[in-house]
Amino acid sequence: MKDFITYIVRQIVSNPEAIEVEEINEEGVFVYTISAAKEDMGTLIGKEGRNIKSIRNMAKAKAIKDDIRISVNIKEDDQI
Repeated sequence: MKDFITYIVRQIVSNPEAIEVEEINEEGVFVYTISAAKEDMGTLIGKEGRNIKSIRNMAKAKAIKDDIRISVNIKEDDQI
């Protein structure tokens, strides 16, 4: 799943080598945190959050197929 999310995000940003996806298993829920270059944050989130919502929907569709629970988050500026 981590590779899947990384691949999707790298396709839409202008600085793909700066993309990092962290995977943490919290009580059976896989939490994926995406960090990106500051200039790519707007593209990653998209207008009214449409891009990140689409990324989450694609990841959740794959998670259902793989029978796992996931959460996809973006690392905030003050956390970078």
